[in-house]
Amino acid sequence: MMAFNRLVTTLFCAFVLLPIVWLLYAAFLPPEAVLSASLVPTGFSLGNFADLAGTGVGRALLVSLVASGLTVFGQLVFGLLAAYAIRTGLPLLGLILLALALPSELLLIPLYRELQGFGLLDTLAALVVPFWGSPLVVFLLLQALRRLPWELVEAARLDGAGEATVVIRVLAPLLRPELLAAGVLAFAAHWNLVLYPRVVASALPTVQVFLSDLLRSKPLEWGLLGAAALVTTLPILILYVVFEKRIIRTFEASFQ
Repeated sequence: MMAFNRLVTTLFCAFVLLPIVWLLYAAFLPPEAVLSASLVPTGFSLGNFADLAGTGVGRALLVSLVASGLTVFGQLVFGLLAAYAIRTGLPLLGLILLALALPSELLLIPLYRELQGFGLLDTLAALVVPFWGSPLVVFLLLQALRRLPWELVEAARLDGAGEATVVIRVLAPLLRPELLAAGVLAFAAHWNLVLYPRVVASALPTVQVFLSDLLRSKPLEWGLLGAAALVTTLPILILYVVFEKRIIRTFEASFQ
């Protein structure tokens, strides 16, 4: 049975790694290798990355980094405050779970109308502010708060600490691993958005919008497409490799 489980795990890992291997393979293919009509094109070139310079990938990376970074900061701040409020008795857990199960695409039209009414279309705020309330981040931090000994909070209150002091000076340091894991997941989720930024902020192309436009304009340039996909995927790959264990532990603890 153990051998079977290992076989299934190995096959699953190979299946997951296959797109990444293909991405690395295609990114370094020279254009002539792609056009050679060979069943398995071969060759090595860094020219694809040089050709990216004039495609706007730098601007897309900057927009995504700024928007995703500001989004993560807001989600962690408001998520911790919301989780603390629920932990202390605010009856909003049902609403959080409902929002967690609700497909985000259903909110696109109402959000578009709200942003249009406030004059925020095609602005950085349109990419950031609507995402500051994250049900997933609230849920993860709430589960983390429930595992903490609440006597620490009571002791801080007896010492005269206000609610803001309790959250900032007591809870936030204790929840640093969970905040880090939630931040990585929030960053990846916002980084991978495609439909929303195209609709509400087409003047500020994010990396996913940039990739879809590049694929539409140059569908046969595999090397260039592979290089673009590799460059725009690297931030997420690095985050997951560095914080993989912390993310897994946070999810395992949240559903116990």
